[in-house]
Amino acid sequence: MKRRNLLWYSLLFTAGCTTGVNSINNSEQMTITAPKKLKFAVTDATGIEDLQRDYGVFRTVLEEILGIKIEFFPVENPTAAAPALLSREVDIVFAGPSEYLILNARAKAIPIIAIERSNYHPIIVVRADSKIKSLAQLKNKTIAMRKVGSTSGHLAPTKLLMDAGLDPKTDFKIVMLGDKGVQALKKGEVNAWATASDRYKNILESEGLLEKDFSIIFTGPLLPNDVFVASNQLTSSFIADLQSRMIEHQEKLIQSLLTAKENQKYKGSKLIPANDDSYNMIREVYQKLGQGNFL
Repeated sequence: MKRRNLLWYSLLFTAGCTTGVNSINNSEQMTITAPKKLKFAVTDATGIEDLQRDYGVFRTVLEEILGIKIEFFPVENPTAAAPALLSREVDIVFAGPSEYLILNARAKAIPIIAIERSNYHPIIVVRADSKIKSLAQLKNKTIAMRKVGSTSGHLAPTKLLMDAGLDPKTDFKIVMLGDKGVQALKKGEVNAWATASDRYKNILESEGLLEKDFSIIFTGPLLPNDVFVASNQLTSSFIADLQSRMIEHQEKLIQSLLTAKENQKYKGSKLIPANDDSYNMIREVYQKLGQGNFL
């Protein structure tokens, strides 16, 4: 998902209206308390038009799978879903890894389903003629990253550098240049560029650059997944049923995401049960950066 700067907004703790419930039966004839409707938000979709364009088909398919009406709930910024969860204005949120940590810490959101991308690694790139061959050699160097709070373009690369023995506060300089970091690298304005493996070739192509002019000096492990979370005010039986149904019908759900240009990064992905421990890497980076209080 696109990452935006993590702005730390005051959370709302007022309670909203109580969600109505009805009873449905699953295949084992167990009674599951389910809401009459669900409100769905996406942390990177800030308006109703973006939600309709990128997630309209997905919403329709999920409605059919669950047999429940789903309404979009647009948020003003990536962290606004936290107060919305607390005030019961939204029930399900699709979030990036960084935003998930906020939703989990501030609103006690429950991770349901993660979407695993097969080629989603952080990479560190230098010019082909660079003498830099290892991460340790980036000490006292300038590194282009994407934006503050980006999993693949800030937090994960920072973790790679930390693991190489570098202190993010003192040992290297970060400049946030979006997708223009590669141009800065080509011009020699920075010593290295951090990005995601599944974006690398697309960025080079869009900037009219050639792979032969660059060298990937390090590829990190698979990055934490984007994740669907639920309000902790939904019943545990319904959340379990929701997870089961999404996994069972994951082919339809992923194909529905791929109808939008913005979601092509999910091609070849699969839905898996979400695991909170998978996001400890990001927590560690925030702690090292002195921002652990946000989480």
